[in-house]
Amino acid sequence: MGSKKGHNGNTPNRTSGGEKKSSSKCPVSRTCGGCQLLDMPYEKQLEQKQKHLEKLLKPYCHVAPIIGMENPYHYRNKVHAVFDHDKKGNPVSGVYEVNSHRVVPVENCMIEDQKADEIIGTIRGMLKSFKIRTYDEDTGYGLLRHVLIRRGFATGEVMVVLVTASPIFPSKNNFVKALREKHPEITTIIQNVNGRDTSMVLGDKEHVLFGKGFIEDILCGCRFHISSKSFYQVNPVQTEILYNKAIEAAGLTGKERVVDAYCGIGTIGIVASKHAKEVIGVELNRDAVRDAVENAKINGIKNVKFFCNDAGKFMVNMAEDGEHVDVVFMDPPRSGSTEEFIDSVVKVKAERVVYVSCGPETLARDLEYFRKKGYESKMGWGVDLFPATEHVEAVIMMTYCGSDKNNKG
Repeated sequence: MGSKKGHNGNTPNRTSGGEKKSSSKCPVSRTCGGCQLLDMPYEKQLEQKQKHLEKLLKPYCHVAPIIGMENPYHYRNKVHAVFDHDKKGNPVSGVYEVNSHRVVPVENCMIEDQKADEIIGTIRGMLKSFKIRTYDEDTGYGLLRHVLIRRGFATGEVMVVLVTASPIFPSKNNFVKALREKHPEITTIIQNVNGRDTSMVLGDKEHVLFGKGFIEDILCGCRFHISSKSFYQVNPVQTEILYNKAIEAAGLTGKERVVDAYCGIGTIGIVASKHAKEVIGVELNRDAVRDAVENAKINGIKNVKFFCNDAGKFMVNMAEDGEHVDVVFMDPPRSGSTEEFIDSVVKVKAERVVYVSCGPETLARDLEYFRKKGYESKMGWGVDLFPATEHVEAVIMMTYCGSDKNNKG
């Protein structure tokens, strides 16, 4: 189950400032704000999420019982720590307090990968001996801003990204050597340079300090190349369930032409390609498209093509060229899709749409617009990718039910 320690390394019922004892599993859960439901029994969490989905999606379709996790702890394979220092100048690492830029120290987190937390603790402990100062947002002085860890769940490969305010990293070779001696499981270390006054974690420039500069993981039987900036679902156990449900909902027979919109590094499209005639992936992020192309090569897949473009504009161009699509997979950000994109789905005469959503509110809004355009939501499934938080993923299967398919759009 969970770690015996709380977020800042104390026992769960004691805080470090002599404050009133907390009965929470994590002593800083209120200030951190990342785990809104941590102290709610897991069955109750699932019930709450199910009710939320049913309330929002009731006008559109039936929602099957939510699929939860067997072990809902330490599931995040991507861990980000902000580095700062206390009043005495000692380095601290953790997360920003809700709605602020005050760093809440975190030692062990109930939802983060335990190995990642361990490596972050090691890095924090090495800073003084290497005379590395943590970055100060107010003065702009100091070097280390953030550490990002990504771990391949199936492969065990570990990436460490050291985000620095300057490209000059004194004794970096010795630092990397010492870190690898303490953690031989690390397979690549990257220095990312972010000198801007920004809330963005990663900058544009990167230097590989050790290893190949990326990790690989296996998902739904396919191998994926993951770089520091790649979008890759943080909960691989539940992602397999989510993607398999999405592909099942699409009803692929091997004859379909499929568009994977908002395709990222190509995960859904590549997994679906085994069951389709042709898959076209469209994504606006150039780095993600580069990874997607590489991922198709790694898996020896010939029936997938990836394009760097706005998915809606791309499909409008397809329609203008008289091209037809059988199935559209869409996995937009939490802000949901747009009316322009939905109009483009209509224009390519897609028979079926599978909507993968991480934002139920925007999903409901988009389903209403799909309905106006002649699409009927047939079934919904909830999948809990984010235990202990209020977030939930859903998959919706829609079919076109308009009276005249030839005159759609």
